[in-house]
Amino acid sequence: MSQGTSKDTSGSTLDPRSLYYEFMHPSAGLSEADVDKIDPYVRAALIENKRNGLVLAVRARWVALAVTAIWVPIFNPTLESLFYEATILIFAFIGWLQLRSGSVARSRRELVLIFADLALLTFIMLYPSPLRVDVWPTAYQYQLSDFSYFYIFLAVGTLAYSWRTLIAFAIWTTALWTIGLIWVTYFGHVIPVLSENTLLAFAGYDRILETIDPNDILLHDRIQEIIIFVIVAGILAVNGQRNTRLVYQQAGVARERANLARHFAPTIVDQMAEQDEPLGDVRSQEVAVMFVDIVGFTHLAEQQNPTETVALLRQFHSRLEAQVFEHHGTLDKFLGDGLMATFGTPSASPQDAANALTCGQAILRDIHAWNQERQAQGEDPVKVSVGIHFGPVILGDIGSERRLEYAVLGDTVNVASRLEALTRQLGCGLVVSDALKSASEQSPEEKKAAALTPMTSAGPQNIRGRQEPLSVWTA
Repeated sequence: MSQGTSKDTSGSTLDPRSLYYEFMHPSAGLSEADVDKIDPYVRAALIENKRNGLVLAVRARWVALAVTAIWVPIFNPTLESLFYEATILIFAFIGWLQLRSGSVARSRRELVLIFADLALLTFIMLYPSPLRVDVWPTAYQYQLSDFSYFYIFLAVGTLAYSWRTLIAFAIWTTALWTIGLIWVTYFGHVIPVLSENTLLAFAGYDRILETIDPNDILLHDRIQEIIIFVIVAGILAVNGQRNTRLVYQQAGVARERANLARHFAPTIVDQMAEQDEPLGDVRSQEVAVMFVDIVGFTHLAEQQNPTETVALLRQFHSRLEAQVFEHHGTLDKFLGDGLMATFGTPSASPQDAANALTCGQAILRDIHAWNQERQAQGEDPVKVSVGIHFGPVILGDIGSERRLEYAVLGDTVNVASRLEALTRQLGCGLVVSDALKSASEQSPEEKKAAALTPMTSAGPQNIRGRQEPLSVWTA
């Protein structure tokens, strides 16, 4: 997976490594080298989760702030509302900065902005608006029930932040609220006459006095607010952890499908993913087996440096892979400068032989077109040899308990390999067995392919390892 930046739907740049860091380890101090070691599919899933969550969180914030900006002047139609409208703009700007902070290497800036959110919210709850005409005790601010706004920020945070960050969110809120309590208790504005008048008015009603004294911070209620908030944040953090595990599971599924996609065509991968036992038990079935090789690769490699040789093989393998998958084949393995492919695994179909034949012919055409490009660039052409046979094989897992490999075994595989080598003796690019050609003629697909590249009979040929000659066809 590319290690570059990715764009979210709002156009801001998000750095993949910083997003992984914040999502999973906002305070663990992981280096970029550590993040690079994370499984690429897990990292990709976490990046996508973070990217979408962050964009959604900021948009939700802006919607919530817009609604708040509308109702503030409705419920408080005084100049005092201008102070709160200004703070709403600041909150909106902080949200924009949080969206942009994804490009910071370790997302520390984003954590600072989260803390700034909470600090600003605490300040406007406890500090009376400077535009307010009335003068009342600072402690009375607590009785306005503004603490509920913290829950809005907490809810928005669940869309973008990890469970660890939510825990930090609760800790920071508790610390700021506690500092606010201490400040109001020792430095807040007090109007003693209000407490005296309240005491006179509600003499004998002690329970009521405990809740309405404008100079009392009502410590019991403040502690209860924090406890409930921490409980809610903890529940959301647990749910966030569950979601993280779900992302890991989804990434595992993506990794498994990607592993299958290295061997099977995309359509086959989709079919296998829907089956409980896609590979099945060890069994025998008829399969078309193809071997492809570069003729004279050793000589070709001697004329190039290692970097050029690897680049050549990558281009070659990429072209072969595309043709195999396009013709519904299975890439069994790369063999240095060649490959082995099968048609009819894991599930057989009437078109397997025809698919193999058309694939072999398509490979020759594709390599011919590639050679024209190479020669135009002053590079040597690449000559390939293709051998295909059709017959029974053994399919199943081989290996030990520690490592298994899905394998295709049997005489059919050996014969296909010998046919590929036979191309040098016959001076052609493609050799197929009579069994393959006969099986392909049973499918209407082959008639279209035969019209493109007619096959020529080469008669019976001696095949190493077999007592009887084998009739073959060339192209």
